[in-house]
Amino acid sequence: MNNIQIISENIHLIRNQNLWIEETAINQLRYTAKLSGMLKVCGMPDLHPGRTYPIGAAFFTIDKIYPALVGGDIGCGMSLWQTELVRRQNLDKLEKNIGNIDKELSREQAEQLLGYIPKTEANGTIGAGNHFAEIVQVEHIFQDELAEQLQIDENKLQLIVHSGSRGLGGEILRAYLSRFNYEPLNANSEDANDYFQQHNLALAYAIENRLLIAQRIFHNLKTTGKQLVDIFHNFVEKTAINGQTGYLHRKGAAASDKQFAIIPGSRGSFSYLVATKPNDLALNSIAHGAGRKWKRSDCQGRLATKFSSEQLKRTKYKSRVICEDKDLLYEETPQAYKDIESVIDALTEANIIQPIVRFIPVLTYKKRAS
Repeated sequence: MNNIQIISENIHLIRNQNLWIEETAINQLRYTAKLSGMLKVCGMPDLHPGRTYPIGAAFFTIDKIYPALVGGDIGCGMSLWQTELVRRQNLDKLEKNIGNIDKELSREQAEQLLGYIPKTEANGTIGAGNHFAEIVQVEHIFQDELAEQLQIDENKLQLIVHSGSRGLGGEILRAYLSRFNYEPLNANSEDANDYFQQHNLALAYAIENRLLIAQRIFHNLKTTGKQLVDIFHNFVEKTAINGQTGYLHRKGAAASDKQFAIIPGSRGSFSYLVATKPNDLALNSIAHGAGRKWKRSDCQGRLATKFSSEQLKRTKYKSRVICEDKDLLYEETPQAYKDIESVIDALTEANIIQPIVRFIPVLTYKKRAS
């Protein structure tokens, strides 16, 4: 089955023998497979446990919508930009000049950066958790023809932005939970239509927020950039799988029918630009990143005696990390995540991606003191 493991008739899992997946996450996958209206579920190689439902999975329902499967950060995703900055930048200068992009932008500031009146209330902030902006450079090109198609220039730096709808998606989910708890919405009902309207607003917010983050960084670094890819990994859409129309929920999973995707590692590891291949067994989905290996609450206890916070601001690739939140610095350490190469290998062996470019980190922005 090309590394698409069939656990049961309606449960699939993309993995290989080198990939560790926590049993709790697989049990959560089994739990979701029993939900009302659920036709199929598929776990990605970055599958890991969530509070109620697993993260790194796709869920296909008939006539039912589950907002809680999408989660609170509706529209969270990745964008990849090619900048006009040449590689071999002075890191001290780059770290200083990137400035502070934690403070919210006013509508007037956003309009100046975008060159038009924003369509949403996006404020151009990255957020906490695993969100980041990372300047990277080409480390290896696997597919010259596809890299040329995207006009990848290995002599220029690229920018990856990982963020979503910030507080808006959370507000939408909380409003739904307060009315329906974890019960599904009947498709085509007034409540489902209202959720989709709010959901689509959050998608638009997330797109504009990633755009604003990129433009803030370009402004501070006195450069410009061209967007190559922008994808979601938390959303629901009406689509057909194996000829059957239903609702495909993705939580920490990107679409594989959009031609290209960016799959980042943790800070201090490689990221990949890939070509994607639709596959009904995989619910036309791929992994969205490396996937957590450790709980956030365990990270500082595991690492504080081995590494100081200042040591964690440097990586094995000599890249730098801007993060003045000590807890976040430990929670998002590379050791807390799975090996990105094992995730990429599992997806490649399942024949649902083709690596195009591997990027190496230069500077990762998480949070800077005000």
